[in-house]
Amino acid sequence: MDIIISNSSNSPIYDQIYSQIKAMILNGTLKEGDSLPSMRLLAKELRISVITTKRAYEELERDGFIETVTGKGSFVGKNNVEFIKEEHQRMVEDYLTKAIDLSKQCDLTLEDLTGILELLYKGE
Repeated sequence: MDIIISNSSNSPIYDQIYSQIKAMILNGTLKEGDSLPSMRLLAKELRISVITTKRAYEELERDGFIETVTGKGSFVGKNNVEFIKEEHQRMVEDYLTKAIDLSKQCDLTLEDLTGILELLYKGE
């Protein structure tokens, strides 16, 4: 599993792990039922504490992204299609909010912004 830890990030290590595994699940790199490395193995690979990987896995499980089976390991949970759709919609809204803020700084009108969005959406 390709997880990159940045020591210069303001984000805690467990959160970096959480975010990267979550992204892999949302973009389909990890599919329902896929096995995740054990907490110990991941900690060893990343050269971090098992406590840190445990916290990341606990957060992923709490949010419904993974399921842990005692004695068997952790697996990508059953994908809740509505939840994933909602998560993607939230991400789109975040990007559009940034685009709107930037367009206002550049004095673009709503019509200009809508035109750009239509062109990009249609792939023209």
